[in-house]
Amino acid sequence: MKYRAVLPFATFAIACLIGFHAAAQTTNAPTAPFPGTKSDYHGFDQYNFTVDGKPVQVVVPKQVAHGKPWLWHGEFFGHLSEPDIALLGRGFHVVYMSVPNMLGSPEAVGHWNVFYRELTEKYGFARKVALQGLSRGGLYCYNWAAANPDKVACIYGDAPVCDFKSWPGARNGSKSKPSPPDWQYMLDSYHFKSDAEAMAYGKNPVDNLAPLAAAKVPLLHVYGDADKTVAWDENTGVVAERYPKLGGSITLICKKGGDHHPHGLVDSSPIIDFIWEHTADAEAKADLKESPKQKP
Repeated sequence: MKYRAVLPFATFAIACLIGFHAAAQTTNAPTAPFPGTKSDYHGFDQYNFTVDGKPVQVVVPKQVAHGKPWLWHGEFFGHLSEPDIALLGRGFHVVYMSVPNMLGSPEAVGHWNVFYRELTEKYGFARKVALQGLSRGGLYCYNWAAANPDKVACIYGDAPVCDFKSWPGARNGSKSKPSPPDWQYMLDSYHFKSDAEAMAYGKNPVDNLAPLAAAKVPLLHVYGDADKTVAWDENTGVVAERYPKLGGSITLICKKGGDHHPHGLVDSSPIIDFIWEHTADAEAKADLKESPKQKP
């Protein structure tokens, strides 16, 4: 009788261990296939589908890092690909949602909220994401982050727009380059009735840093100090002045004499390392030390 009683328990225990092992493998297995069409992104599989009525792209690593870390582009997906490729090689997913001309409006934030839930709840992505805001992409990343500070691992801004009054508005004697069509897109997307209402708006990224500082979200800004399109001192400069006073941490990399383009750095290592350090979990970092980086 004792033998009969022990055997089912042992069998059950072994089954649980097998199930646990299988679950662990599933957790870090590639989440592909996603719906939609498949294409190639520098040797990695890219899936193109729709979420909340908006086109999205998800690029899948060949082997998913523990915890399923990911990088989310605010705008200009694919424009600065070197960090993408390196992070994909370390097991990150890279994603983008196309909501052009919304310039980080509350409506755009709403679409991002749906995409975030899709990726975290359906596909098991990490609860905290790294955000990459190139130029106007800064408005998307910072406005979504301010509304969801507990969901953000870090923000990398590259010549980011942090105040639409600076760009596209070029108001109040701004040194930025005005863009009337984009200013109109902004007015329409935010549902402002007039320029005066837009100018009175108090939730541009430069005005709304406190939630990020309270959540201890680290920032990295790469900028050119001769930027003629998005004046750095009206955007990055204001964030750099205000964020530490709120208790936040920001790293600045200045490209001396640099204009708005080209984005990024000749050597992207500081960008890649910043995102990796603040987004990957301890097990993912340990795994990287034990195995070579993935290649396309």
